[in-house]
Amino acid sequence: MQADILELRADGFTPGATVTPARRKATRMTAGVTEKDVERVAELAHLELTPDESVRMQKDLNAILDHVAELNELDTTGVVPLASANELSDAHASEFRADVVQASLDRAVVMAQAPESSGAFFKVPKVIER
Repeated sequence: MQADILELRADGFTPGATVTPARRKATRMTAGVTEKDVERVAELAHLELTPDESVRMQKDLNAILDHVAELNELDTTGVVPLASANELSDAHASEFRADVVQASLDRAVVMAQAPESSGAFFKVPKVIER
């Protein structure tokens, strides 16, 4: 595996230094995702994880956090923050339709075609059980 070349701040790394897997491991987060964290996230997401899935999820979440920690080490001085990749260039602006107000569908007509409605909203079967 080829080592990554990163230009980083003066926090132990030198610009253009090769970051070896051992050095990368040393920069990883010390506080990671615990088994209890995985259980809580699974509960919030209404997931039933097996013990093996829980272990794999913990490993994957910690790998994501380690990667984010690695990205946080990059020197972004002079890089303009973006809210969207669309801000990079106006070259693709013509690919999007114009954002203009148009007439909407008539609510009475649409609701009359619905299997069930309250007159203002569609009635749908409950799909989330708590």
